[in-house]
Amino acid sequence: MKFKIVFAPVKTYKTDSVVDAAKAVGATGATIIPARGTGMREAKTFFGLTIEDQTDIIIFLLEENIVKSVLDAIKTAGEFHKPGTGIAFVLSVDEVLGLESQIERFKEVIRDL
Repeated sequence: MKFKIVFAPVKTYKTDSVVDAAKAVGATGATIIPARGTGMREAKTFFGLTIEDQTDIIIFLLEENIVKSVLDAIKTAGEFHKPGTGIAFVLSVDEVLGLESQIERFKEVIRDL
């Protein structure tokens, strides 16, 4: 099996809907890391204090055959067409360890799609 990793930094209020959408099309889980970042837009300030929206980085390890479906689902759920809501990008994975107990589940998901 070949795997890819999808990173999706999104605003925290979008995290649950993005994860749910990915699971609905075959993702078996996600890792969520709280983060903050900067973008093209200036951060808002209030009395000299910077106000930043919190961000979650959602990481999906996916069998490569479902990557496109997951990307389409999270793009819609995360409303990535709106500025500042989130992005997603995919990286190749050379090796995976520790998934022996989940390989059968990956195969079932692929069969069901």
